[in-house]
Amino acid sequence: MTDVPVEKSGTPDGPKGSESRSPGRLAWKRFKRDRTGVVSAFVVLFFFLIAIAAPLIAKLYGKDPYTTYASERPELLDPFSYPVGANGGMSSEFWFGVEPQLGRDVFTFLLYGIRTSLGIAAAATILTTVVGVVIGVTAGYVGGKTDYFVGRIIDIVLSFPSTLFFIAFMPVVYGIFIAPDDNVPTWLVAISLIIVLAAFGWASIARLLRGQVLGLREREFVEAAKVTGASPRRIVFKELLPNLWTPILIQSTLMLPAYVTSEAALAFLGVGITDPTPDWGVMIGRGASFYSQDITFMLFPGISMVIFVLAFNLLGDSVRDALDPKSKR
Repeated sequence: MTDVPVEKSGTPDGPKGSESRSPGRLAWKRFKRDRTGVVSAFVVLFFFLIAIAAPLIAKLYGKDPYTTYASERPELLDPFSYPVGANGGMSSEFWFGVEPQLGRDVFTFLLYGIRTSLGIAAAATILTTVVGVVIGVTAGYVGGKTDYFVGRIIDIVLSFPSTLFFIAFMPVVYGIFIAPDDNVPTWLVAISLIIVLAAFGWASIARLLRGQVLGLREREFVEAAKVTGASPRRIVFKELLPNLWTPILIQSTLMLPAYVTSEAALAFLGVGITDPTPDWGVMIGRGASFYSQDITFMLFPGISMVIFVLAFNLLGDSVRDALDPKSKR
């Protein structure tokens, strides 16, 4: 009597196991194989950890970004108000040197600058994504006059030269809350930046999602949900949104580094965060005044911002390729 071979069921490591994996697990597996994406993710995570832990690091370091150490110790600066010593006065006491003229500690100023810039950019990205998703999905699902009206608003917003309007609108936003002669508090500047960035940034993601929803609402699973009497809310949250996470995530990863550079540019132009609040743009703006004699103060924020933006853009590309393998060339 011969043994009847027993067919083994697919294991998690076998072909059948891979077929049973969820799209999220498959995307994670593809992402882990992308070395560029993994390295970029670690770099981005490092910057966010630095931003979150900036007060703790500064406390352990023993300095803060607001104290003008040169006023307490004039020997830190030469007669021309530039740091004494090479590379901006870098030493075991001041790791990244001291700022020309004022003598603030560059290391802690950079830590808090990263915290400010990433905080504003992350908040603006979240607000932009929420507004864009709500408007885009609503226009695509409802259709008709609503879709036409929203489409024209999107066209108008996208036609604005955003940088020019940022510069023009920021004083207007400040004037709504405070008198023209009063100093603008930092919290109001930060909130205004977040609102203005989101006001001019939601249109692109809304247009993308509107087009996606126009195609999805005609699919069989949406029609089946309508036949069973599902409410529009259930159709949106249970049928449409699960199929939109990929473009939403991809757009968000591309949006955040753009907001980092926009926020820094506004600070550099004097309509965003201003001195003495630490910020990438503030550091670059002040460093531009001293670069001919001491480039160190501008070097650290410039290099760190380039590294972060490059890493986040590479991370966005890797996330896109992992979620949508067909997008690879």
